[in-house]
Amino acid sequence: MTGNKTVDRRAVLSGGAGFGLAVGMGVGSTIGQGVVKEVHDLRPGEFTWHPDRSPKGPVAVIVSIPEQRVHVYRNGIRIAVSTCSTGKPGHATPTGVFVVLQKDRHHRSSTYNNAPMPNMNRLTWSGIALHAGNLPGYPASHGCVRLPFEFSANLFGITHLGTPVIISGSRSDPWELVHPGLVLGDGAEASMEKAVSALAGKKHPSDWPDGHSQPITSVLVSAADRSIRLIEDGREVAFASLSIGGSPRLGEHVFTLRGASGQGLSWHGVSHHPDPDRPAAPEEALLQRLRADGAFVEEMRSRLHPGMLMVVTDLPVSPDRRTGTDFVVMADSDPHA
Repeated sequence: MTGNKTVDRRAVLSGGAGFGLAVGMGVGSTIGQGVVKEVHDLRPGEFTWHPDRSPKGPVAVIVSIPEQRVHVYRNGIRIAVSTCSTGKPGHATPTGVFVVLQKDRHHRSSTYNNAPMPNMNRLTWSGIALHAGNLPGYPASHGCVRLPFEFSANLFGITHLGTPVIISGSRSDPWELVHPGLVLGDGAEASMEKAVSALAGKKHPSDWPDGHSQPITSVLVSAADRSIRLIEDGREVAFASLSIGGSPRLGEHVFTLRGASGQGLSWHGVSHHPDPDRPAAPEEALLQRLRADGAFVEEMRSRLHPGMLMVVTDLPVSPDRRTGTDFVVMADSDPHA
């Protein structure tokens, strides 16, 4: 997948993370080595890790297949970059939007001879995951994203169930925005007050232990289907028709709700394929183009929580792209499609 990349506040928000913090471990294609160097100069098994750049906040992971790199952002700032190995020919890593469905430090493959897959972050129930593995310097896996062992351990420590993972043929730095009122609403003061009050006392999912009764909510917007879906712990709980102002295309975006601010709701966003008809338009303009009926908006408002995801896509939400309890919007099995 290819896409245009806008350069402005996103580049500023990246925090100059082309450099990392040396962590002094042994060199090896599996164990890995933390280094201080430019991202494009990283050799197989090398990575940068600098969590102090942004100690708290929502995490987003972007896997760039052409670069064979994994970029980790927290609170809109890039804190780490690693080399990786994605799927080899015949076993291509699918592109699209995923969330972490399961975590297992000591996972072993049920498909490939009980092979060890340490620090596994599962992305699909069919077998795609982030995990430690051998890094020969080119795509060599059966579809998973292999990482240096030490980097995978660090990443495992900051992800949680529901952390968004974007696997793409292109990459852009995240941004932050504040939208007045609830998305899909009219932005009136009353709407903003209701949206902000709905967040009172709610925590980000990273604060919830696995199995906690508090559900994780996601919203899936499809321009192709003109539909919007509210998904709670993998189950669809509400559906509505979507009205899109202006161009019928939206691009591919992931928004994470950070919380409330004095001006409305604060969002952390990532585009992995900008609005094709308006590549330089601010993301606030995209949100303002979306409308759903009042009943859906009220249902969405009642389930707001920090860490809630909203995925906006031009793809249809058909069974071969999102199935079962996977929260997956899959673009294609071919990463270069």
